[in-house]
Amino acid sequence: MIPRLDNLNPVQALYLEFFNQLTANGFAGDVNPDYANRVVLATDNSIYQVLPQGVVYPKQTSDLVLIARLASEEKFKTVVLAPRGGGTGTNGQSLTDGVVVDISRHMNQVLEINAEQRWVRVQTGVVKDQLNAALKPFGLFFAPELSTSNRATIGGMINTDASGQGSCLYGKTRDHVLALSSVFLDGSEWQSEPLAEAELEQVKRRDDKVGAVHRLVDDIHRDNKQLIEDVFPPLNRCLTGYDLAHIRTETGLFDLNSVLCGAEGSLAFITEAKLNVLPIPEFSALVNIKYAGFQDSLEDAKHVMACKPTSVETIDSKVLALAMQDIVWQTVEDYFPQEASEPEIKGINLVEYTAASQEELVAGVARLTAYLDAVNQQPAKSFGYSVVYGNDEIGKVWAMRKKAVGLLGNAKGQQRPIPFVEDTAVPPENLAPFIAEFRALLDGHGLAYGMFGHVDAGVLHVRPAMDMKEAEDESLVRTITDGVVALTQKYNGLLWGEHGKGVRSEYAPAFFGELYPQLQRLKAGFDPLNQLNPGKIATPADTDEELLKIDEVATRGQHDRLIPLEVREEYSQAMFCNGNGACYNYDPKDAMCPSWKVTRERKHSPKGRASLVREWLRLLAERNTDPVAESKKVQAGSFLFSLPGRLINSLSLKRGQYDFNHEVYEAMQGCLACKSCVAQCPIKVNVPDFRSRFLELYYGRYMRPVKDYLLAGLEPLLPALAKWPLLYNTLTQRPAMRAVTARLLGLIDNPEMSPQSLASQLEAHVVELATVSRITRLTQADRARSVILVQDAFTSHFEVQLVLDVIELLQRLGFNVMLAPFRPNGKPLHVHGFMKGFEKTADRNTDMLKALADTGLPLVGIDPAMTLTYRQEYRDDANRTQVEVQLIQEWLSKQSDALQDYAADYHLAAGEFILLAHCTEKTSAAASMKGWQQIFADCGQILTQAVTGCCGMSGTYGHEAENAETSAGIYKMSWSDVVNAPENSDRLVATGYSCRSQVKRQDQQQILHPLQRLLYLSR
Repeated sequence: MIPRLDNLNPVQALYLEFFNQLTANGFAGDVNPDYANRVVLATDNSIYQVLPQGVVYPKQTSDLVLIARLASEEKFKTVVLAPRGGGTGTNGQSLTDGVVVDISRHMNQVLEINAEQRWVRVQTGVVKDQLNAALKPFGLFFAPELSTSNRATIGGMINTDASGQGSCLYGKTRDHVLALSSVFLDGSEWQSEPLAEAELEQVKRRDDKVGAVHRLVDDIHRDNKQLIEDVFPPLNRCLTGYDLAHIRTETGLFDLNSVLCGAEGSLAFITEAKLNVLPIPEFSALVNIKYAGFQDSLEDAKHVMACKPTSVETIDSKVLALAMQDIVWQTVEDYFPQEASEPEIKGINLVEYTAASQEELVAGVARLTAYLDAVNQQPAKSFGYSVVYGNDEIGKVWAMRKKAVGLLGNAKGQQRPIPFVEDTAVPPENLAPFIAEFRALLDGHGLAYGMFGHVDAGVLHVRPAMDMKEAEDESLVRTITDGVVALTQKYNGLLWGEHGKGVRSEYAPAFFGELYPQLQRLKAGFDPLNQLNPGKIATPADTDEELLKIDEVATRGQHDRLIPLEVREEYSQAMFCNGNGACYNYDPKDAMCPSWKVTRERKHSPKGRASLVREWLRLLAERNTDPVAESKKVQAGSFLFSLPGRLINSLSLKRGQYDFNHEVYEAMQGCLACKSCVAQCPIKVNVPDFRSRFLELYYGRYMRPVKDYLLAGLEPLLPALAKWPLLYNTLTQRPAMRAVTARLLGLIDNPEMSPQSLASQLEAHVVELATVSRITRLTQADRARSVILVQDAFTSHFEVQLVLDVIELLQRLGFNVMLAPFRPNGKPLHVHGFMKGFEKTADRNTDMLKALADTGLPLVGIDPAMTLTYRQEYRDDANRTQVEVQLIQEWLSKQSDALQDYAADYHLAAGEFILLAHCTEKTSAAASMKGWQQIFADCGQILTQAVTGCCGMSGTYGHEAENAETSAGIYKMSWSDVVNAPENSDRLVATGYSCRSQVKRQDQQQILHPLQRLLYLSR
């Protein structure tokens, strides 16, 4: 919590003064000492949790200069600073109990692209995939590849000297750094690039920090040249951080960047980078090789590598099994066929070839397939393979491999594979025996594990499954790490292959040996008071500071174990977030997470919200408050009885009384409840679930806004309101009334009700409401051609014409269409935290649906978000009967004969259309997207899915005045360009009611539902 000004300890007072001085001196970025920002940045993708004193978000280089100069003042000499990029580190590299300096929010621009000379200049907050998207039109790419490329920043890659798949060909990040712009701790700015001897001597004569560090680094290199050669092993993944082995380039130039790359922000702030870029390989192929044993894939790797591929990656059966359960499998399953006669796949090698010509590519693949065909079915060899051609298709497989990092965290049970010894590097020829002993070590402690990695570079990611909430498991971190250190030394390898040192810097003296004191000299030259990311890589010899130790830094498990088990289980959707940060995906065309993308505030992300809920639960436990019991009290209590307490608390809040609940509330209110996180997060963090639970308790303490009651109660009122649509529309659509509604209720752009009710329109179309008695009298033939449409509040009352069009189309297809009686779905209740009301609504609706389902006729829904509620929110109650209500495309895509007859009977002209899918639909029911394409194909049409993120409406979110700006911002990120592209005119179709409403609101265009488009083709 934010400390009271009259209750500060000396450390808090010092940091608060530091933040105040920053602001007073003209800091242009954001200064956040609030508890929410501190909690969210207290974790990364490691096992550790360290609460900072505050977070600052520089807007420009001058902000970093100001931070550095202020920190060098005498009164602030104990202030510590830790640069942070994407926060994806697995070793706690950016965690600190001081000030987090996060440059990713503002300093994230691609500044200059020189395609002719093949270099680019960027601010270091730029995300790796963001850079490659900017380079793609020029046929170029930034080569170092890593699994977190859609959220890892260039600055983070430089500070860990990152690399991954393809490193044997492309090298590490430092191999592509041409120049770095840095801010040293005294505020000096310097652009470092390779220097000839004369240039170096000139710089060394400077009487400032720049001159001093150049003199120091040159002296260390000259005085310890032989020792450096002896200590640094000749590995593809050589020792990173303070890389003395590469102070001199192959041409003899002095390169300070070799020291800065991999330094984890412990020497300077790196603000900009000039990087060399390469032509995108024009021809590529990927060979997916299947093995009956994981060890077989490792043993075979050296033979595969002899076929001279670009890269070789491996995946074990645990990772593969998790991938098969994830949304990502829909895109790659055809490339991993499993014949009935084949053994179970226990390991896979992914072998990539790239070439400048098709002939060269074919020759490379032929070398490998000839070997595979020769050894196929031999003991300890592969038993099958497939070949994928083309960058786009290969990219799908690599996306699956990249997601393996997060997927491992989604194993079942309390024990989850975690990173702490997972990027060892050994000579590739030693990898198989090294891993055999590694596995024996883990097996000896009864630990399960998952494995994947870069066998061509001798790097394998091994994640033991442990429950860090258990002290016994936590103690194994030391035992296992010490054992792995001994193994890596035995096999002439390293503990840190590519993810940096961070907290594991404890082992640096053991690996650097006699050279470690020189690293201490280097640290002291740049940072004599040990203020920059202290405890990582090296500490100045003349200070009392020591390197951090792996079992002396607080872990997330230590915090989480303070929460009672029953509470952890109730809020498991938040508790299991492992911090991998997949929700930080920069791509505006990706559905997850729209609130993060538009605000760039990490608390408005699934990871941020999960972090806040975990801390909220811990603080409740500290006060002996049980949220599970409190929830029952709220549901059992009366509105009037709780009113006085809620009024008093709300008044106190307005007077400025602090309550951490309100910081959590702010983050939860920013969530669109689009549920993209439920499917796209590798851990399946379900923000809408724990958001609803939190809101229920929050509003048991504070007053609800009136709009919540209106939005939550609208569904049951709609049938009555539909009888007087003119009255409803007069009250909601007239400019004066809209202004009143916006001002008093906080609701804007309320949808217009259809002028005639659905019931009256159905009478004209001679379609009766479905009843069980009527259905049971149908003949078997009639039953085979019958379907029940399950109504939803939005289409049945605001898009009556759509429902009528769907019915007409289905009738033309030869189906007898019946309409289920309208019942409130309850989704708005769930979204706004009316959990008691939702449960009652869901139970009543389920009873009706079950009666209809018992007839044996298929139940289908038109609106995807409302329909998916039956298979998601309804299933949260294990005691509730689960009734299958299909998305309309799931059912209709199986009616190919009827669709083809319809196309022939009505002589449909061929056309090409573009699908704008609802984000909940395309993430939670990804397989159904193929259903839409199948339906259109059966009608002789071509349908392609537009690559878009969220539209920004998401049910009622976009209608709330407080969300208007973010809703519009989300829409502009991807939807606006697609909707307004001239070539897309009259070709777009959209599945979601909220999506069509948003397009109408933002761009004054009316987009048809896919089935309306197919119907109108026949008119």
